[in-house]
Amino acid sequence: MKWALIFIIMSLLWMVLEKLSGLHGKYIDYHLYLTNLYAIPAIAVFVFALKDIRKNYYNGQMNFKQGFVSGMIITVIVTIFAPLTQWIISYIISPEYFPNVIKRSVELGYYKTTTEATANFNYKNYAVQSTIASFMMGIITTLVVAYFVRTKTVKN
Repeated sequence: MKWALIFIIMSLLWMVLEKLSGLHGKYIDYHLYLTNLYAIPAIAVFVFALKDIRKNYYNGQMNFKQGFVSGMIITVIVTIFAPLTQWIISYIISPEYFPNVIKRSVELGYYKTTTEATANFNYKNYAVQSTIASFMMGIITTLVVAYFVRTKTVKN
């Protein structure tokens, strides 16, 4: 639970950083590309989490299965809280994001009308997307990190 909470807090802080850097407003054209840098702290949290779990829960010896199960517990908790996390982002941290991205996506021709853009850029759609993405990326990240963080030989 500790590492899931740390992951959620990191995600919220990332959104604050995006907003403060102008990626939800003045520099929204760059958001599509720069938001992907979120993967760096997301993966780092998983690495720190599994190393901490290996050290403190498994006494320094953790096989792949133990790492995978531990990572999946974090993933499931983060996924359960994804709609709430997205709500905090959408309505508290950056309520101007959707109006800005809707307007700009129509101006750039990604969508023909504001109605079309609004159908994509809204809390409900993002809540669904973030829930699915949290689970899918959590599985992938867990598989990779558990492989590299495992101890090669587990002492009995």
